[in-house]
Amino acid sequence: MDRINVLDKGWVELVDSMPAGRSGDAAIVEAARISFKGESKGPEKDKKLLFYLYKHKHMSPFEQVEMKFMVYMPVVAWWHILRHRTLKPNLQSGRYTPFEENDFYLPDVWRLQSADNKQGSAGQVDDETAKKINESLKEHCETSYKYYAKLLGMGIAKEQARIFLPAFSLYYKGIVSGNARNFMNFFSQRMKSDAQFEISEYAKAMFSIFKEVLPWTAEAFETIQ
Repeated sequence: MDRINVLDKGWVELVDSMPAGRSGDAAIVEAARISFKGESKGPEKDKKLLFYLYKHKHMSPFEQVEMKFMVYMPVVAWWHILRHRTLKPNLQSGRYTPFEENDFYLPDVWRLQSADNKQGSAGQVDDETAKKINESLKEHCETSYKYYAKLLGMGIAKEQARIFLPAFSLYYKGIVSGNARNFMNFFSQRMKSDAQFEISEYAKAMFSIFKEVLPWTAEAFETIQ
């Protein structure tokens, strides 16, 4: 499947899924029917059963399908992935691999703090103000990277030199894996209207891939409340 671009420099791509070479939706139905040694009864009845499972929250069969995504994401979004303990992230290590000079997130839009939601935003600054903020952020990142590179040149350990880098804007490459049930839990929370914009954009990109792998399951997720 094609890589999907997210934010200014980020991206998401599917690198593996299980079961391979066959329908994931069919594997979910098969897992449900195994309880009474049943087999497929054709697409129409199989899809009906899958929708029944989802509607009545019989979720264990959805755990039989797993996906692994490669993700290039700033820390400000990775933080939300780490909150989902049922997903399994594994990130690049700044102890082993030096960061690149352009590994920083520069938002297109700067949001204002919500007056009645301590963890949310509401509205945005005007374009001219956003431009000035990004100029300042870019200067900050360039200066920080200059000192980071200087320390590496001095032979300072990468694990310590990275202290100079702006943490939340820094892009990390990593793998996120999990089963279909856990990903749907992630999507249900991170695609909501009140989710942080950055992680919401990644969740939407990952869900568009999820829909290709599990079209019946994705349809049930979108239509059954």
